[in-house]
Amino acid sequence: MKPPLDSIWITGPFAADSGRRRLAIKDLFDTAGIRTTYGSAIFGEHIPSRSAAAVQRLEAAGWQSVGKTNLHEFAYGITSQNDHYGTVPNPRYPDRTSGGSSGGSAAALAAGLADAALGSDTGGSIRIPAACCGVTGFKPTFGRVSLEGVFPLAPSFDHAGPMTLDVGGCVELMQELVPDFQVKPLQSLEEAMVGVAWLELAEPEVSEQVSATASLFPRRRPVDAPLAEEVRPAFMREIGDVHREIFAGNSQRYGELVRAKFAAALEVSDAEYDTALAARATHLERTRVAADGCDLLLTPTLPIQPPPADVNEVAIRGTMTRFTFPGNALGWPALALPCGEVDGLPVSAQLIGRPGADELVLAAGLSLERQLRER
Repeated sequence: MKPPLDSIWITGPFAADSGRRRLAIKDLFDTAGIRTTYGSAIFGEHIPSRSAAAVQRLEAAGWQSVGKTNLHEFAYGITSQNDHYGTVPNPRYPDRTSGGSSGGSAAALAAGLADAALGSDTGGSIRIPAACCGVTGFKPTFGRVSLEGVFPLAPSFDHAGPMTLDVGGCVELMQELVPDFQVKPLQSLEEAMVGVAWLELAEPEVSEQVSATASLFPRRRPVDAPLAEEVRPAFMREIGDVHREIFAGNSQRYGELVRAKFAAALEVSDAEYDTALAARATHLERTRVAADGCDLLLTPTLPIQPPPADVNEVAIRGTMTRFTFPGNALGWPALALPCGEVDGLPVSAQLIGRPGADELVLAAGLSLERQLRER
């Protein structure tokens, strides 16, 4: 049975002009004259006077907003369970989480309610819901897409990017979001040397599916790419700094699902932060060494298939972000695309490129997607 779709939207859906392309906008992006809540009751009546830069660019390119999509409160979560605006359903896999925090954007695509969507990604918030809902999501290189007018979560980890039904859609949006962005299709997957990582850390059904996907690249080798667990306190400290004043006067207005997480973020000490920053520099250097000689890394997007819709977010958070958070710690571009189903549930592969190599990641994604469809 299909789930009710009301909780996909916070504001909307709006009627669309049949001649214009339909855009769903995560309710973390400001929209002029339209209620923008950031998924919080604190901003329940907030109406910005100016739209986020990314929204302005897409509207100027002919996209029409069909609604503001629901999200995990203040984007701090990976299931889009929201105490104020409801839990985002997963239209394609109704008993499973839609993922988060950009769950509403992924769900709007999966339900056919939009042709493209804007999301944000601080620890995997574009790629995780894309993987859960069987759509495609792209986290660009840090700073490649403007974050002006997007409420921050952890500023040096935050990215804005496109979510679409296929890689071609991500290419199209990036061309409209970034001046002079051009993707030259690969003639063959043989053009890219790919390092394959983290298969042994995923559940067998995920590992087997992503391994089969990796086999489509003639030039590949295993790499020992590091994870980024030691960097997480820096992520939390930045969240705490963003919310320090807001939380002080409004702690009881934060939903129960997120209140303790924000309180914990406020407790990260200067010493813990400094240690995590040093770990971040080490993570970058170790990744560069591991990826030496490789054009791209290929990994599972998630180590597991989407968990149940009523999953405890805190309990599953570390697992769900294990393979996505490293890309935020690096600031490197990363694409999540469907690579098949196992037992009726989706599996997603992740392509990661070096900083600034967004075009290569998407070019390889286009070729890989074509090969997967022909398989």
